[in-house]
Amino acid sequence: MTLDGNAVRSVDRAAALLLALGDSHGEAGVTELARRLGLHKSTASRLLATLEKRGLVEQDEETGKYRLGLVVIRLAERAERTLDLRSIAMPELDRLARVTHETTGIGVLDGDQLLTVAQADGPNLVAVGDWTGRWVPLHSVAAGKVLLASMPEREILRLVRRGLDRFTDRTITGLEPLLEELARVRRRGYATAFGEYDPALNAVAAPVHDARGSVIAAVDVWGPSFRVTPRRIPELVQQVREAAGAVSVRLGGTPS
Repeated sequence: MTLDGNAVRSVDRAAALLLALGDSHGEAGVTELARRLGLHKSTASRLLATLEKRGLVEQDEETGKYRLGLVVIRLAERAERTLDLRSIAMPELDRLARVTHETTGIGVLDGDQLLTVAQADGPNLVAVGDWTGRWVPLHSVAAGKVLLASMPEREILRLVRRGLDRFTDRTITGLEPLLEELARVRRRGYATAFGEYDPALNAVAAPVHDARGSVIAAVDVWGPSFRVTPRRIPELVQQVREAAGAVSVRLGGTPS
């Protein structure tokens, strides 16, 4: 999809309005914002009305002035948490990659999917690619199962009713098998996935807890099935749980 010049200009002006509101230290009126940005008042008013519909700005009913909306605040909080998590986790991911010689990562819940926010590669010649910034269905990967296991059962039921995609013949798509798998994850304190998203990839993951004891992320180790074999699982479980525990401690939580 391509945007025409008018659309690009509108997006640029809307972004400028948001930035101007952010610099206003509170509220600002349409006239003030239009003057500051060199816009016609009608143009600024129209753009602000559109941003208000999306929850990006709010208008005070008494003064008529605008301020940043809750959506912007939520996005900022999410970005801040992600950046903090990346900076806290990277030393542990690097160490884990060196120790296991495999790819390591940390993922968070984003909507109904797993989002990998940081990754470290081991020294092996056969790499598995960069998954940072990629979304993966929760039920098909080890880190996703860790996050699913921490969710209320009603959320799991909702996802299953909507339909779980089958990626390989090992992908768990039925309700009962999935609930049994998640019960094992809670009991053991870690999750595994053997060729469930990609038939050639296996993984182990463990939960990261915040200061309230809530699971907010999952650390995983993964690689080609010929390297990440069932015989290595006990070793990898120990290493990934240590790394996840260290990240938890730095976030104010306790190891699982």
